[in-house]
Amino acid sequence: MSDVTLFSPLQLGALRLPNRVLMAPLTRCRASAGGVPNTLNATYYEQRSTAGLIISEATQVSPRGIGYPGTPGIYTDDQIAGWKLVTDAVHAKGGRIFAQLWHVGRASHTVYQPNGDLPVSASAVQPMGKVMTPTGPQPYPTPRALELSEIPGVIAEFHHGAKAAKLAGFDGVELHGANGYLPDQFLRDGTNKRTDAYGGPPQNRARFMLETVAALIDVWGADRVGVRLSPGGVFNNMSDSNSEATFGYAVTALGKLGLAYLHLVEANASDIAHGARYIPASYFRPMFEGNLVVNGGFTFDKAQEYLANGIADAVAFGVAFIANPDLPERFRTNAPLNAPDATSFYAGGEKGYTDYPFLEASAS
Repeated sequence: MSDVTLFSPLQLGALRLPNRVLMAPLTRCRASAGGVPNTLNATYYEQRSTAGLIISEATQVSPRGIGYPGTPGIYTDDQIAGWKLVTDAVHAKGGRIFAQLWHVGRASHTVYQPNGDLPVSASAVQPMGKVMTPTGPQPYPTPRALELSEIPGVIAEFHHGAKAAKLAGFDGVELHGANGYLPDQFLRDGTNKRTDAYGGPPQNRARFMLETVAALIDVWGADRVGVRLSPGGVFNNMSDSNSEATFGYAVTALGKLGLAYLHLVEANASDIAHGARYIPASYFRPMFEGNLVVNGGFTFDKAQEYLANGIADAVAFGVAFIANPDLPERFRTNAPLNAPDATSFYAGGEKGYTDYPFLEASAS
């Protein structure tokens, strides 16, 4: 066992982090009209600037990438200016922040798509369940499979998003390749039924993700790019016939690129209750020599265990950071944690967003 703890500094690609308590990407649905970040968003991120690294909420790279109300984009000048408010606020407090780049693919609805078009995906496989729309939950439509000739254009949207993130003042970018969104839809055979160069064996199904990562590296350099994967997850009705082989190939391929980090989501008890498979991060550790970030309902003690055993190099916390803007200090001092208000996770204003107390306020 090593003596590495959550409070040990870490060289994460080009960045030197003061601690290993990372803020996970958290969709909060509080962007202004047009997917533009605002001053309330800037306050929220600024409050959490003591994280070793903040990974922003998922941020769509094009209008076709939208699947939820109130989520931010990063493809227009107004969106770039809105994100600049955020990054300036974080940097003024000495923090670091990556933009998580996002395309929901089939996890959308015609109401969000330009001209009321069908959402796009690797293949025309309809998700089960319902999508939240401005008029309430609606059944997912069957998506349209991207034509082979269209794929370079979608990758170009990620490339443009990466350039926009640089203009907005981010410190790097993370590809959202998890949770059943477009790169994940290409990667897994439950959603990818293609017979061309992007379908079939794992090396073909991983092609879209790897070409997209190459586009991000072209803008940022590998040492400022991360990738998020969820090998055992079933969110958005995802499945794969051999997850170990599929994700083993993807992780090994990513391990050759010199990335800042790989971000793996482990299935927690709630996920497993909904059909997810628990594939521990330790399974993938030998396949990836770079920094491995883990996420998935980690407690302080479990995080310390993973670091001490060399399974992970940093841990990303989600709900704990929603309710505790000063989470690293609470961990450091063994202080009690604020309880999260789940009713305010995905909508609203300041309540349940920027009004959680800091330790100083809790003690007064």
